[in-house]
Amino acid sequence: MSNIAIGLLAFPVMLGLIFLRVPIGLAMLGVGIGGTYLITGNINSLLAQYKNLSYSTFASYSFSVVPLFLLMGQFATISGMSAALFKAAAAWLGHRKGGVAMAAVGACGGFGAICGSSLATAATMGHVALPEMRKYGYSGALATGAVAAGGTLGILIPPSVILVIFAVLTEQNIAKLFMAAFIPGILAAIGYVIVIAIYVRIKPEAAGTRARVPYRERFIELARIWPVLAVFLAVIGGIYTGVFTPTEAAAVGAAGTFIIALAARSLSLNNISEALLATAASTAMIFLIVLGAAALNGFLAVSQLPQFIASWVGSQGFNPWLVLIFVLIFYLLLGCVMDSLSMILLTVPIVFPMMMVLDFGLSPDEFAIWFGILVLIVVEVGLITPPVGMNLFIINSMAKTTRLSETFRGTLPFVASDIIRTMILVAFPGITLALVWWLY
Repeated sequence: MSNIAIGLLAFPVMLGLIFLRVPIGLAMLGVGIGGTYLITGNINSLLAQYKNLSYSTFASYSFSVVPLFLLMGQFATISGMSAALFKAAAAWLGHRKGGVAMAAVGACGGFGAICGSSLATAATMGHVALPEMRKYGYSGALATGAVAAGGTLGILIPPSVILVIFAVLTEQNIAKLFMAAFIPGILAAIGYVIVIAIYVRIKPEAAGTRARVPYRERFIELARIWPVLAVFLAVIGGIYTGVFTPTEAAAVGAAGTFIIALAARSLSLNNISEALLATAASTAMIFLIVLGAAALNGFLAVSQLPQFIASWVGSQGFNPWLVLIFVLIFYLLLGCVMDSLSMILLTVPIVFPMMMVLDFGLSPDEFAIWFGILVLIVVEVGLITPPVGMNLFIINSMAKTTRLSETFRGTLPFVASDIIRTMILVAFPGITLALVWWLY
């Protein structure tokens, strides 16, 4: 059997292991080690390659961003920032038809700006927004669908853990990727608000209304979200003014949210311990998958499969736009059965070299940034796409009276919004790259 054939065979074997409930990190690690041995046939060579795998993988300075951003999200949750964001948004929008759901989306966007995890954003805002929507008579489908979709803003609006992983895998600039995600993230939030506005006009019974809040109280609630703005400006502003590197900015963000939580008197030894343990658990889960991906990538490099696919696609004369559309559809379908991080780590080493040989009229760096944001958006859609959309299960578990099938139906209009937005960003790369061009 040729090396290329062994490389191709690895994917059905790995997917079989995943469907047998083997953790995906271990499945990738096992396939990587086994495949490398099949190709080299030398146990000593295998041991020499893997003895320093953990160190060589995690010695990357960029990976230290991951636990710091996760810790920042934990402290932001403890400090009550999520509740302040929702109250401020609800004060300005809650009196409108569907306004409380719109406020939930807006609060998710604000919380996503200080939390790099979609699951954490969805879970945190679910605790705050779902009881309020239930109070005002929102249907289970609209309430859970809006919060699940809004939660995806956690990985699209920077800082984003998934973007950091993509940047490390493709050797791109983290700051440029963060900046490129801004406009698509804002478009996502606007799209979700439009979906809610249309939904409540088609189904008026799906949402109640709340009393209009006086402007004085609105501005009071708005003033209470200053800690969120302070952390966001310190982290993102520090990166783009050159004061901090992304890693230093993540450390500043974690320290800032800790101080804010301390000032709010919401910290105790118990919840500090819980925050540290939750951060450690999430980081360990991510790093296990990263380690498995490193083993798999080493095997793929030995098999020469990525180079073969890139060379073959480049020599066939395919229309680059058709290839891009096919790849995005592939990601959309894969997102129905796999979590976002696993998708990125499993597919990027194969797909990215293949896409880089195609001509889209952009420089290699511009294309890499644009393609990274498109992949992130499609991965984001996977978080709210049945049957394995992680956000759907998290939100549905909080809404005890809502059936899972209702949550699935409630997210479909938001998925349609995401697909339309993706089509716009594919057709007009300048929308994604505008801020990158302006700043760099």
